[in-house]
Amino acid sequence: MCLAIPGQIKSIETDTRLAQVDVMGVRRAVSIDLLLDEQPTIGDWVLIHVGFAMSKISAAQAEEQLTLLSTLGETAEAREEAQRYGSTKITPSRGAS
Repeated sequence: MCLAIPGQIKSIETDTRLAQVDVMGVRRAVSIDLLLDEQPTIGDWVLIHVGFAMSKISAAQAEEQLTLLSTLGETAEAREEAQRYGSTKITPSRGAS
């Protein structure tokens, strides 16, 4: 199953458009390139899929999503998915089209 998992932004590297995001206790670098119109800031919650922040969500929406994952017994799978997002040392390739 593919999951979109809520995570909270802890820091943002504006030059690389990567954010350090806490996802259920796992801290990972995720791309915020898809949030150009939403201007994410530290403390914001985002919905993440395959290493990309797809949209900003409210804290209430994040809590609801985390509760739903727990209720469905998907917490372990969500944590494993977050661990696959990449290390905190992700360096995006430049000049790729």
